[in-house]
Amino acid sequence: MSTSLLIANLQHRLRLCGLARSPQHKYRNSFNVNAINITQLSTSAKLRSINKVSDSQTTSATQCTLNPVEQPKKQQQRWKIQTVARLAGGGLPKVYSDLSKDKLTGFVVLTAMAGYAVAPGATHIGTLLWMTAGTTLCAASANTLNQWIEVPYDAQMSRTRNRPLARHALAPHHALGFGVTAGITGVTALYVFVNPVTAALGVANIALYAGAYTAMKRLTIANTWVGSLVGAVPPLIGWAAATGGELGAGAWVLGGMMFAWQFPHFNSLAYTLRADYSKAGYRMMSVTHPRLNARVALRYALLMFPLSAALVATGTTDAWFLLDSSLVNGLMAYCAYDFWRSPDPRRSRRLFFSSLVNLPVLMILIMVHKILQDRRRRQLQENELEQCGAKNPTVSPGHTECVRAGAV
Repeated sequence: MSTSLLIANLQHRLRLCGLARSPQHKYRNSFNVNAINITQLSTSAKLRSINKVSDSQTTSATQCTLNPVEQPKKQQQRWKIQTVARLAGGGLPKVYSDLSKDKLTGFVVLTAMAGYAVAPGATHIGTLLWMTAGTTLCAASANTLNQWIEVPYDAQMSRTRNRPLARHALAPHHALGFGVTAGITGVTALYVFVNPVTAALGVANIALYAGAYTAMKRLTIANTWVGSLVGAVPPLIGWAAATGGELGAGAWVLGGMMFAWQFPHFNSLAYTLRADYSKAGYRMMSVTHPRLNARVALRYALLMFPLSAALVATGTTDAWFLLDSSLVNGLMAYCAYDFWRSPDPRRSRRLFFSSLVNLPVLMILIMVHKILQDRRRRQLQENELEQCGAKNPTVSPGHTECVRAGAV
């Protein structure tokens, strides 16, 4: 066999192995260079080199062709074709749960239930359940439509690139259909089974979040104020459900507390994620005005003190709430002051976690003090009725005249 035939045979074998191991033929150029160098050797040296290389590469080609499983696992994974991402653990329900932002939706529902519990008036379990279901569907709709709009930008951020639409776990038209259906169903449930005021608030919640807030995120830093309005709506839904659609002073104060709380909570989170927001083109205070971001967080953390006092002034809770709430708000205000004085990732995380503690503890305290106040009021009424019965022996304590007499 001539030298040229041996070289051609060797190149053919090496090319076959290169194709089996690497679709990009990463070794082809080096093999050709070796072949050119071989031709510069003497005839005997060429034959010896060709035979040695041929034997070794024939073995490699056989292993590469017949035993692909025995190749290094990393090499196999490098050339694995990435197709549409498989559904996450839990299947389709898990995908729709992520699409609805289940944790955020649960948080919205809990604040609505807190508004229902704090509001005056008789409570009905049926109304509470329908309010909870309607609010859940409205929140899921708003979150889904938000993700449907922001797919290109979610894919650019490390925090959001694993969302269902960004990783192609669900077709966009399916997500759009789910969001619209959830919104219509939720608003209808609130309108039919609760009252029209709660339905109107549900529509406002969807429009503000999926419409105004989502669009403004790429235009102006005022998006944060609009997003905070979204957080103030759920307590109003709960209050309106309990009172038959009436929104008293206590409802607006409770909504104001939710509005103010959003700023230390979100601004601290946005500071930690400012690189991601900048990459996706979002105009957040933490990106364009970092000092203003910290100052606004402190400003609204301090606003929680007078708002807590306003709950006492409106008669929603007793006076002792002012003391308890000051301790809770004081912790968040201190963290906000520390963050404002010297913004850094460590202080922003501390403020963020203090806000996570602040809101649930504050809501629990509001409900506890409201229960204690209602109990004292009932006890006072019973005492007045007993005194009325003692002064008017001929009238029973439960009689209308005695009730009217009251403290007489």
